[in-house]
Amino acid sequence: MVSSLRFRKISKGLTAYLGLAFFIVILLFPFFWMLITSIKPDSELYDMSQSPLSLHKPTLDHYVYLIQNTRFLLWMRNSAVVAIVSTSLSIVVGTLAAYSLARLRFRGAQTLGLTIFITYLIPTTLIFLPLAYVIRNLGLFDTQIALMIAYPTFLIPFCTWLLMGYFKGIPKELEESAMVDGATRLQALRMIILPIMLPGILSAALFAFTLSWNEFIYALTLAQTEAIKTLPTGIVSQLVLADVYFWGSLMAAALLGSVPIAIVYSFFLEYYVKGMTAGAVKG
Repeated sequence: MVSSLRFRKISKGLTAYLGLAFFIVILLFPFFWMLITSIKPDSELYDMSQSPLSLHKPTLDHYVYLIQNTRFLLWMRNSAVVAIVSTSLSIVVGTLAAYSLARLRFRGAQTLGLTIFITYLIPTTLIFLPLAYVIRNLGLFDTQIALMIAYPTFLIPFCTWLLMGYFKGIPKELEESAMVDGATRLQALRMIILPIMLPGILSAALFAFTLSWNEFIYALTLAQTEAIKTLPTGIVSQLVLADVYFWGSLMAAALLGSVPIAIVYSFFLEYYVKGMTAGAVKG
């Protein structure tokens, strides 16, 4: 009997670890491929007789070429500035909009919330041309401000839709009690609700930052000058020349470009997990 129970525990643990190992391999394999490709010399990279995952003479030539022959660091800075500003603006506006739709009673609130959600679902490929026309008429074409205006058009609906669920999960009695004690609605929001909402806000901010960092269509359309380009469009413009692909440097850029996202998630992982698993106050 004891041996049977022990065998069941071992089999359950083994199944769980095998499933976790399979998930980790699938998740990390693209990064492993990028790493191998980025440190493989061209003589091995274009040798079709070798396995794509084999590596005999590792080199950093592709990283050196990326740093010295392209404006990679400038594109990284541009992406960081645009992503931080767009995310901050979207979180502020999205939080206020979500609070209004979830808490305040006014005619058409439910319809407006549904409209915001539908707006988020509209593909950027359908609206980037009209948006580029508006940006050009405003005299902001080919500037970082154009991207900071364009990105919130899809980030604010996303943040609003995500945060509405968190606000609906927080008991109204918390802020009503604060308002009975003399606090205004904004004071109750700032001192009572927002601290409770912190995991949800950080989850929305992480998603918004990731979407801004990886965005391609708007950046390709609205930023034409090399000094204004963000990382995704800058890499394509310099490392993809007609039918010539600098695969080693491309993989190096992709690997280095994923580092800021990994760092951000590692710092706020605890809040992110709380925001995804909880998202509400248990009454």
